[in-house]
Amino acid sequence: MNQSSSAPREMVYIVDDDPSICEGIGNLLEAMGIATRSFASAEAFQAAWEPDNRGCLLLDARLPGMSGVELQERLEKYGVGLPVIFMTAHGDMAMVRKVLKGGALEFLVKPFQQDELVHAIQQAFEQDRKRRAEQAALASIQQRIDRLSDRELQVMARVTAGKLNKQIAAELGVSEITVKLHRRKVMERMEAASLAELVKLCEKAGFPKSFPDANGK
Repeated sequence: MNQSSSAPREMVYIVDDDPSICEGIGNLLEAMGIATRSFASAEAFQAAWEPDNRGCLLLDARLPGMSGVELQERLEKYGVGLPVIFMTAHGDMAMVRKVLKGGALEFLVKPFQQDELVHAIQQAFEQDRKRRAEQAALASIQQRIDRLSDRELQVMARVTAGKLNKQIAAELGVSEITVKLHRRKVMERMEAASLAELVKLCEKAGFPKSFPDANGK
């Protein structure tokens, strides 16, 4: 099933070089209301990948050309967080350990039961929803940080480090009143109701990556 041109759907991306496997799993999941899209190779999946794809990847470990294990490594390298469920008829413990250590959610041995497949997919969908929610929250925080002026960034870095207004004023060469004004503006633009909340927001965003000096560097 192809994705619509509107908002992307939650989908199971099936990658297996056996057409009967793709068709069988696809028909099963589609009958349950779960959208699917199939690929005969890791290369085909990689070529069709779009950053806003969501759902999970049902991946055969042994594929011609790029293997499923190699595809998983590439996804990790490029920061693609789509949950991966591996499947294979010829797995071994070394492979299982490798893919699970690489972040795979589950490893299914063919032929697997319908219930265990559906359970793994449900877990993967939930993991992907949580990941996307966290990404959206982080993006929102970063947008607020980007709205701050250089001076406000300097003040926020010092406020969240626990420095007093008079200490910040001395470091930046401004008056305490000026610091208080910047501090209030920071709280407003960061949409933080308290200092504790401001600290949490900064921690989530990894701010500051380096401590800005009085010249904003």
